[in-house]
Amino acid sequence: METKKKSLQDMKYVEAIGRRKTSTARVRLIPSAKESFEINGKDAKVYFPTEELTQIIHDAFAKTKLQGKFDVTVKISGGGSHSQAEAVRHGIARALVIIDEEHRTVVKSAGFLKRDPRAKERRKFGLKKARKAPQWSKR
Repeated sequence: METKKKSLQDMKYVEAIGRRKTSTARVRLIPSAKESFEINGKDAKVYFPTEELTQIIHDAFAKTKLQGKFDVTVKISGGGSHSQAEAVRHGIARALVIIDEEHRTVVKSAGFLKRDPRAKERRKFGLKKARKAPQWSKR
């Protein structure tokens, strides 16, 4: 059985899910002549106003040298702004691997395919925080 490799123009869109902490991003890449980046109905520069967060969401495209080749639509929920930006990056990296398996080595070595499950530990009964105990007294 022959597997036929699809080109970018043959695909309607590619969808992938990215996660970080409690953030979940559903990323859709649509092949296009010019780039547009929309997150929850807003432009990416409006949704992520700082330069650092904008850099994070464009990292996967920069590593694979695919800037300006896709319309990106993202639905995101949960978490804080930094964790949401990293969830978007994770989703974009996964979508790029679906588009072309050769991108996997580049994105994986950059660490963009890691789930990064670190999250806040829950508070335990009898403690003030997750691990902080009340002050101990001998008598």
